[in-house]
Amino acid sequence: MTLEEFLEEWNNDSEQVMVHTSGSTGKPKPMWVEKRRMEASARITCDFLGLKKGDTALLCMSLDYIAGKMMVVRSLVRNLKLIVVEPTGNPLANVAATKIDFAAMVPMQVYNSLQVPQERERLKQIKHLIIGGGAIDEAMASELKDFPNYVRSTYGMTETLSHIALRRLNGPEASEWYKPFPSVEISQNDDGCLVIDAPQVCSERLVTNDIVEISEAGFRIIGRKDNVICSGGIKIQAEEVERILKPYVHDPFLITKRKDQKFGEIVVMMVEDRGKATGRRAELGNERKEEREERESLKTRLQSLCREHLPKYWQPRDFVFVEKLPMTETGKPARKQAEELATQNYS
Repeated sequence: MTLEEFLEEWNNDSEQVMVHTSGSTGKPKPMWVEKRRMEASARITCDFLGLKKGDTALLCMSLDYIAGKMMVVRSLVRNLKLIVVEPTGNPLANVAATKIDFAAMVPMQVYNSLQVPQERERLKQIKHLIIGGGAIDEAMASELKDFPNYVRSTYGMTETLSHIALRRLNGPEASEWYKPFPSVEISQNDDGCLVIDAPQVCSERLVTNDIVEISEAGFRIIGRKDNVICSGGIKIQAEEVERILKPYVHDPFLITKRKDQKFGEIVVMMVEDRGKATGRRAELGNERKEEREERESLKTRLQSLCREHLPKYWQPRDFVFVEKLPMTETGKPARKQAEELATQNYS
């Protein structure tokens, strides 16, 4: 969707606009949302960040999803000057040397920008940078901690019309705890999942699939209920396994699961092996001997790392190598697709 198309939809007589979910736990789904609630969400964010008329905002995210649409709505509600660039992996590559007061990016865009000195400097100069749509690992958080301006991670989803809570990533206020906006109340259900009451943006109480810890500081994400792996009676959170291993595994990877007759489900580690992976194990016979040996060596190293850093029952029982990890358009792991790949690669 182009900016012109969204503005035409925003200014028509309908009280609603169509958005799509991100597809991180399945196929993206269309849903209708009320314009007045999008405006309320925009005011909440602008007020919290102290954005005022004439401030500049960078639109570098796809208008097919709520994050991009909300950047436009915030600009309309607060009379911000909107700078529009193509939603690419390097959004700052072609941005002129101009002051940017507010920008929203996904982790992949931030990561790419950090790798290019000129883009990294432009990223540093953004007064309010919010990052959403995926997890921020410790390596990225470490690179951002000394940035001179405000850098925050967002918590939200399509149903909450973008974010309802923020956590600071840099400066003395940096924290792993998300602080909800004043108009938002949070609680937990019996499964330990976050429950959100945000009447200004959601007409009903929203029960999420995010398992959390709640304290006076706010809430901390443990992982998604969908991503719990029940192996031999032990409940294992895929995101927790990833968090522990990330400082030690340099290849892109994710943790998924596969059904198993003995254990019910087993932990599977999926590793991106660019240029070497060919697909299913049945096809491995077509690989050169050196490639098979290199992969076996990598598997051995990974097994050793997992034994060293993970509890016994959390350790992967299988390793799957793919050319590219399955990801959604918004940069999140495509968990359902990963499960399917883990099954397909089993023989």
